[in-house]
Amino acid sequence: MVHIGYTMMTEQAGPRELVEHVVGAEKAGFDFSVTSDHFFPWLASQGHSPNAWAVLGAAAQATSRIPLMTYVTCPTTRYHPVVVAQQAATVQLLSEGRFRLGLGSGENLNEHVVGGGWPSPDVRLEMLEEATGIIRALFEGRTLTHHGPHYDVEHAKLWDLPETAPPIGIAVSGERSCELAGHLADLVIATEPKKELLDAFDRHGGTGKPRVGQLPVCYDTDRDAAIERAHDQFRWFGLGWKVNSELRDDRGFTAATQFVTKDDIAESIACGSRVEDFVEAVRPYAEAGFEEIALVQIGGGHQEPFLKWSAGELLPALREL
Repeated sequence: MVHIGYTMMTEQAGPRELVEHVVGAEKAGFDFSVTSDHFFPWLASQGHSPNAWAVLGAAAQATSRIPLMTYVTCPTTRYHPVVVAQQAATVQLLSEGRFRLGLGSGENLNEHVVGGGWPSPDVRLEMLEEATGIIRALFEGRTLTHHGPHYDVEHAKLWDLPETAPPIGIAVSGERSCELAGHLADLVIATEPKKELLDAFDRHGGTGKPRVGQLPVCYDTDRDAAIERAHDQFRWFGLGWKVNSELRDDRGFTAATQFVTKDDIAESIACGSRVEDFVEAVRPYAEAGFEEIALVQIGGGHQEPFLKWSAGELLPALREL
């Protein structure tokens, strides 16, 4: 049986609404939750981007059962890894052990704001590897001084540590990131249902570790309205990671997606209210070997009906996969 998660998508709702949504997801019976960590929305029509860590702190207090997770935080540019370690340890304490730290090499969209430039993909992975090592050392309670190729740490120590450190997940999109995740991560994260990614993760030491996937859906009793909303807010999704990681702001994504049609969206994202369409969208992830699959309901103002429908119809059907 697969576990089905709910996504607090910071790009499409304000902070109070996001907390209300995850409370609703817990009540609806979702197995876990994940939270994006952005500074910019992908498209201006999404309209939001509050601080994910403040939202997670509030969510930890407002919920009691549902696990929380960043999906994903880039610990290399906008945040120094020492800061990420402190944030993650604090959320683990607030949530009483329900937090997992998802890490990735990031997107120019969010990281350019601190003015440090945007490194090449190879350098970004080097930075992620070094940052993960720093975070793990601090999770172990060490007083750390570190002078590496990308980061300096001077006499850092976390004074509030949970009994169990947050498990670390690493997002993958190719062989090098799978190698990194296999060696360093406790779980693997992906947004494509590609079995070859999981096979590569296993080759590099990931065998037996959890694997978490994610996909967008757009529930609405009016399928045409769902397609319209998905096209308006999520047409960037099909660009692919090599493009999505490089564009600088929402204007770039608007330009890059100007020729994406509503028919393209209808073919790639489950829209409407037919349970079987949503099951078929999720099925490739289950068949590829993902044990946990997080759904993104498109449209910040359309979460409540989705959660109600999920509790009564969608979740029971998905758990039969």
